[in-house]
Amino acid sequence: MKHCPAEFKADAVALYRSRPEATIKSVAADLGVNTETLQNWIRAADGRRPGTHSEPPAASRASNDDVQAELAAARKRMRELEEEQDILRKAARYFATDTRW
Repeated sequence: MKHCPAEFKADAVALYRSRPEATIKSVAADLGVNTETLQNWIRAADGRRPGTHSEPPAASRASNDDVQAELAAARKRMRELEEEQDILRKAARYFATDTRW
């Protein structure tokens, strides 16, 4: 068994949470750690004892809801900015070809 630094564990949990489409198994494989180990790190980050399957405390659930709402708002803003950028690219392309007299 190798010992992983706390920073690596925190980064692994953050990576898993930043990729909602990813599974614990896929993230663990990418990092080269056991699936159970990553699961324990996630539980520990949620304030639960590793090896338990109970729900996180109510305060943790509430803060998780806040984070999810903030993430949804950030994703919406990102989509808006990407649309604006796409419009500007198309306009620049149009005007670049329209300058020939």
